[in-house]
Amino acid sequence: MAEPETVLDVDKINSFYGEAHILHDVHLKVHKGESVALLGRNGAGKTTTLRSILGLTPVKGGRITFKGQDITHLPTNEIANLGIGWVPDDRRIFPTLTVQQNLEIARKKSASGRSDWNLDRVYSHFPMLKALARHKGENLSGGEQQMLSIARTLMGNPDLILLDEPSEGLAPIIVREVMKIIEELSKMNIEIILVEQNSVLALRVCSKVYVLDDGKNVFEGKSEDLLKNGELKKELLGI
Repeated sequence: MAEPETVLDVDKINSFYGEAHILHDVHLKVHKGESVALLGRNGAGKTTTLRSILGLTPVKGGRITFKGQDITHLPTNEIANLGIGWVPDDRRIFPTLTVQQNLEIARKKSASGRSDWNLDRVYSHFPMLKALARHKGENLSGGEQQMLSIARTLMGNPDLILLDEPSEGLAPIIVREVMKIIEELSKMNIEIILVEQNSVLALRVCSKVYVLDDGKNVFEGKSEDLLKNGELKKELLGI
C-alpha cells in the first residue's frame, strides 16, 4: 500500500535562541488527512518546533518542506500564504474589534484558490461566535477567545493548522468543547499539528504522536499505542 502524500516534512532541524541550541535534529512528518500530536514536558521544544515551521525562529540546520516546496528560510508571511495557519497560545485576538470583524479581517482564499471557509460555515461550526458576533474581543471569556482564534485561522482556508496549547487556562468543560472542535476538523481531513499539555486528550484526538525531550525526538508512533502503554506514557510524559 502506497504511503499517503506528505504535506509537511520537518527533516532534522536545528534551531537556536541566541547561543542556546534548542532543537537538535528534530524531525516529523504530516501526511494528507493526518492529525499529529506533538507532546513533551515543559521546555521540551514543542513551541519552538512550531515557530521554526512558521519561520519565526530561524532554522540553522536541516530542512522543512511543505507540499514539496522548501520553506526553511522563507519569511513567515510567505509561509502563511502557502497554506499554513497558526493558532498561537496567547490567541492574539484584536481586542477592540468585534467577533465578526476579527473573522472578516482574516478572510482569504487558500493558496490553491479555495474559499471553503466563510462566515456562514464558521458560524455553523461555532454557533457561540454567531451569538457573540457584535461583541468586542476584549469582552470575551478565555474559552470564547480560543474558539475565535481557531475560527479566525479557518477563515484563511489553510491546508495545515498548527495549534499551540489550545486548552491552556481553560475550564475543563471548555477544554472538552475545544478538543471536540479539533477532532471535527481532523475528520474533515484538515492536517493538524497539536501541541498540548493535556497529553491524554491530545492522544485521543490525534492519530499520530511525536514526543520531544530536551529538544530531541524520543518517540514517534500511533497515538493509540502510546495511550495503551501506561509504563511508556509515564516515562515519556510523566502521566
